[in-house]
Amino acid sequence: MKDRLVYWLYAAGWAVVKRLPERVARTLFERIADRVWRGRGKGVLQLEANLRRVHPEADEARLRELSRAGMRSYMRYWMESFRLPAWSLQRIADAMSVKGLEQLNEAMSAGRGAVLALPHMGNWDLAGAWIASAGGYPFTTVAERLKPEQLFDRFVAYREGLGMEVLPLTGSDVSVIGTLARRLRQGKLVCLLGDRDLSAAGLQVDFFGEPTRMPAGPAALALRTGAALFPVTLWYDGPLMRAEIHPEIPPPAEGDQRERTSAMVQALADVWAEGIREHAEDWHMLQKLWLADLGTDRAAGAGQGAQK
Repeated sequence: MKDRLVYWLYAAGWAVVKRLPERVARTLFERIADRVWRGRGKGVLQLEANLRRVHPEADEARLRELSRAGMRSYMRYWMESFRLPAWSLQRIADAMSVKGLEQLNEAMSAGRGAVLALPHMGNWDLAGAWIASAGGYPFTTVAERLKPEQLFDRFVAYREGLGMEVLPLTGSDVSVIGTLARRLRQGKLVCLLGDRDLSAAGLQVDFFGEPTRMPAGPAALALRTGAALFPVTLWYDGPLMRAEIHPEIPPPAEGDQRERTSAMVQALADVWAEGIREHAEDWHMLQKLWLADLGTDRAAGAGQGAQK
């Protein structure tokens, strides 16, 4: 029953929100954000705990201000995502401004392929729609399998409709890493979210002065295939969403594969930290992230996993 309710709530969002006048939709989602923020639920409290790491100098009033702006940004992500299927290519093109695109163009023109690695900032679905249409680079990405299955299928169809090839992370006979590597060797583009991985495969990094874990995938794929690895940050600026494609992270010259991969993941984390610090309200991290927040047993397991 709960799974069916969740599915129908999302289905209603896709069906109804895209038909609302934009001003009405924006106002509605801001009110939802403010109501959730005032409720001081688990997600809001965790968001503030995370923001405290980003801005340790901030007093409680400033943290509350950041978390309220953060919830509004997060609800804007959902409002735009529900409306994206109805947006024209011109509307998508006009919604974004991208800095550093020439670096990606150069790598793709050279036939190297490229990995764009993003944190949970701004609206990564809009960024994907933009790069696949206005940017001219359809790409491959990975989606975590959701419950109910109908909802996962709907998300896959939604993202494929925006110009993405979507590979399910689990529950498929297709080799995710093998397929991504093939796409890169074909000179194509891969886009991956990369700022949270609490599985045993995650690599430990220092993030805002504390240990957490991030996926090895973006760096490992670039190292394995010779593709260019570019960190990306996203943020809202009034009606626009801005993106910056940062300079390529080159593979280290020394070390074994794991050491070189770890160094590249840490370099990604360092670039993201700068972008998140500057645009903290647009970092949509409402879950536990740092090992210290995960409890003694899980943090210990994470530390062991990072040494494998």
